[in-house]
Amino acid sequence: MGKRSLSFYHIHTQQSLDVTYAWGTAYNAAALERINYFLRDFRSGEVYPIDPKLLDILWTIQEDMGRNGVYEVISAFRSPATNGQLRQGGAGVADRSLHMQGKAIDVRFTGARTNQIQQRAIQLQRGGVGYYARSDFVHLDTGRYRVW
Repeated sequence: MGKRSLSFYHIHTQQSLDVTYAWGTAYNAAALERINYFLRDFRSGEVYPIDPKLLDILWTIQEDMGRNGVYEVISAFRSPATNGQLRQGGAGVADRSLHMQGKAIDVRFTGARTNQIQQRAIQLQRGGVGYYARSDFVHLDTGRYRVW
C-alpha cells in the first residue's frame, strides 16, 4: 500500500479538497487535520476527528472501481445538536448516529452510480452500508458490518 489520496467536493459548502492522507501504514497528521476541517459539521462549524479507517474505506472503494474521481460529500461529521435537529425534522436520522463520532459519511462518486459504491462497500464488509436510491447517496461507516 503506497500513497493514499482522496478528492472531495462538499455539496453544501461548495468547497473542494484534494489530499494525500497516508503513505503505507503512516497517516499524515496535517492532512488529517485538513480533512477534519473539511468534513466538519457545516451547519455549526464544529470540527471533530474523522476516523482514518473511514478514509481507508473510501480509498479502497475508489481503487476497486479503478477510477480517480471526486467524492461528493452530502454529510460527514454532525454535532449532537445538529443530529438532534435533523431527527426532529423527521429525516430518518439515528439517535446514536456514527456521524456524531466522525465515523460515518454520506457520499456519491463522480462517474459512478451510487449502487456501484454500495456494492463495492458490501464486498468489503468493513462497516455499515446504507443505500439511499431516492436521494442518490450511500452511507458508509466504520461501525459493525450491516446493510440497509
